[in-house]
Amino acid sequence: MRCPKCAGERDKVIDSRTVRGGDAIRRRRICLKCGHRFTTYESVAVPALQVLKRDQRREDFDPDKLKRSIAYAVAKRPVPPQQVEAIAEDIRREVEEERGTEDLVPSTVIGQKVLKRLETLDEVAYLRYASIYRRFRDAAQFFSEIENLIGRQ
Repeated sequence: MRCPKCAGERDKVIDSRTVRGGDAIRRRRICLKCGHRFTTYESVAVPALQVLKRDQRREDFDPDKLKRSIAYAVAKRPVPPQQVEAIAEDIRREVEEERGTEDLVPSTVIGQKVLKRLETLDEVAYLRYASIYRRFRDAAQFFSEIENLIGRQ
């Protein structure tokens, strides 16, 4: 670790404490060259979660994009924004927990989780999301999904 004052490369740790609920360690250091005291933080570097798209492209998981897609489905429906945020956060947390050693999650897994929540939340929002997620080509597919939704109740 280089000293921020003199760029000396030798230092001594004089105090270590866990911070952020045990997710990081704060270390107080003293430069052995100039005596300057400074603080460093250490935390585990978790690789970014990536989404595998249908066309096999990969992109970083974006919780805001997930939130926007849910918000689009519930637009002009009696669903408060806090509920949209809660759903997006629940899905993000689930995906993170289920990832195990994998840094790649298929977009279909995320889509299924959204559909599952929207089905119990708001039928119209569910149909809006399903029409895009399942790529409905005509009214017959839309009608079929409505019949399936009614049949599940």
